[in-house]
Amino acid sequence: MRVDGRKNNELRQIKFTRNYTKHSLGSVLVEFGDTKVLVCANFENTIPKWMDKDSTEGWLTAEYSLLPTSTETRCQRERTKLSGRTQEIQRLIGRSLRACLNLEKIQGKTFIIDADVLQADGGTRTASICGAYVALKDMVEKLLSEKIIEENPIIEAIGAISAGIVNDEVMVDLCYQEDSNAQVDSNIVLTSSGKIIEFQTTAEGLPFNKAQMDEIFTLAKNSINEIIKMY
Repeated sequence: MRVDGRKNNELRQIKFTRNYTKHSLGSVLVEFGDTKVLVCANFENTIPKWMDKDSTEGWLTAEYSLLPTSTETRCQRERTKLSGRTQEIQRLIGRSLRACLNLEKIQGKTFIIDADVLQADGGTRTASICGAYVALKDMVEKLLSEKIIEENPIIEAIGAISAGIVNDEVMVDLCYQEDSNAQVDSNIVLTSSGKIIEFQTTAEGLPFNKAQMDEIFTLAKNSINEIIKMY
């Protein structure tokens, strides 16, 4: 029995509250159990300086932060220097969302995702990715309706979930207590058609075998399919 009484293949209660803020083109409060993340999507009519000014593509970038009281022990704001963890998660969110976009259809524009963790109880990065997709989708619909872009750049939906091995059992959607005691820790990002964007799986203790890896992937895939249906 898991710490919250769920089955090994059972997701926490998931909720997406759309249009959560009034100043963002896309915004959603995403909740995975006690993990709560506010994700906003906006755009600028410019591209990063490192890109060729004559590029036929646009760009998408992401920023992620833990608010000070989002964790059990207050964490410091990262004002001047980002931690390695924060940089890793920002890059994960960015490349996950870029994988579902045709960047040529947003030429000259940069889409910006902001993910702020209000309350952390495991799976903040995967919750952020799911929320980011919903916020992005809502923003794109507004840009299309206002004729700011001519074509929908979204290729297909994406979803993400955490998984792992705890007490020798494969589980999906780990809460913090499970994640902090996991023998194997995974973060999986897939498209709605089942293509893999990210499959991060690391042994925190003893190595794992292929059968366990396959079980992790199967549980994650089924869970992501459930999540995408909620969009």
